[in-house]
Amino acid sequence: MTHVNTMARKTTGDIVIIGAGAAGLAAAVELAAAGRAIHIIEARDRIGGRICTRHEPDVPIPIELGAEFIHGASPEILDWLRRANEPFADATQTRWMSVKGKLQPADDVFEEMKRELKRVRRPRKDLPFGQFLDEVASRKLSPRSQAFARMLVEGFDAADTSRVSTFEILEEWNGDGAADAPTFRPLNGYGALIQSMVSNVSSENVRVHLTTAVREIHWKRGQVRIIASTLGESVEIEAPKAIVTLPLGVLQLPSHAPGGISFRPALASKQEALAQLASGPVIKVILRFRSPFWEALDAGKYRGAAFFQSAESLFPTYWTSLPARSSLIVAWTAGPNAARLAGSNEHDIVRAALDGLESVFGSSAPIRECFVGAYCHDWQADMFACGAYSYVVAGGASAREALAQPVQNTLFFAGEAAEFEGEAATVAGALRSGQRAARQVLRAIAGAQHRHKRR
Repeated sequence: MTHVNTMARKTTGDIVIIGAGAAGLAAAVELAAAGRAIHIIEARDRIGGRICTRHEPDVPIPIELGAEFIHGASPEILDWLRRANEPFADATQTRWMSVKGKLQPADDVFEEMKRELKRVRRPRKDLPFGQFLDEVASRKLSPRSQAFARMLVEGFDAADTSRVSTFEILEEWNGDGAADAPTFRPLNGYGALIQSMVSNVSSENVRVHLTTAVREIHWKRGQVRIIASTLGESVEIEAPKAIVTLPLGVLQLPSHAPGGISFRPALASKQEALAQLASGPVIKVILRFRSPFWEALDAGKYRGAAFFQSAESLFPTYWTSLPARSSLIVAWTAGPNAARLAGSNEHDIVRAALDGLESVFGSSAPIRECFVGAYCHDWQADMFACGAYSYVVAGGASAREALAQPVQNTLFFAGEAAEFEGEAATVAGALRSGQRAARQVLRAIAGAQHRHKRR
């Protein structure tokens, strides 16, 4: 795979892929193996998209500012890691929850909530999940289960309970990628998966254009012309077909907004699907300490702890790097809590993360004394993402599948938001959707060639 920061004012190829994240790279691997000439256009100055792994010389583990866990035994991810001889490990799931200022074991809370939900009749009509809890499930769920359900939807799903689909949440909680499913970590970070994919693409077939932001996509059946800008100059790329792997939040931007993209003609067939999906805000802060102070608290009872949670904090979820031991703790806020921090500077975000950690362990814990620094990424403020990952709003059961449908065998769509077989909002879903889109393209090309021969 050849990385290019500049290009001729007009460039042509067989297929253009917009976005060099997991979906775009998965599509490129399939298409390059079929001998197709591909151009990948990427607005960032790096590949990976919402996978963002940093390696610091004095930090013994990878710093994941984006995707971090493998939820469930995803063959798409694990096969790539095995192919590259990259190790992965079971992630510890031991949970502690702060209740009225005291940490309590919470390993059973998810199973307790699911047992109670089985006694609740599924509504005939899809409802926003918050309404479902208030009007349908409140008598069957304990206060602890109700609080945990809201925190899980807002945190794990990065969703607004006043909007998110009850049907999707209930199906997800019984699926392979649920919050209590087996969870793994790539020990060298998700960046190793990206590099493995790059190494499997022939440089003769694929060119990646970094720092190249798409502004307009002109299309008609069998022809796509993309107008982009790179280093202040306008460039054009033409191809018979394009795979669009833009994040949902970017697709939903008005064309006149900063980072917005204009489809010409407009994608009328996608408007309903885009209105039935939402992009969840996430802010992730990796807090670095001189030592893992939590392992010394309360006679060492938290040495095996993976997650700490506190419903009272703007950052309600924290996790350690287990099974690797380090002095890093991840602070995570998503959904409405992250939205409340919109526009905050990094100093205020880190302070809120530290305040939340004090609400978990108490003001007597040596948090400020041990604190060294932080790495932070606000995915809702990232103009090339406009959110972390997607969720379905109430009534939008078919939205993902509708988003994934090709338009006139010319525009194809991939990305976690366009995955509709149980892996949405994950790296596995992005990979699967990219493979699917590439195969759709190849079938369309083969069909056109067959029709041409028959003539």
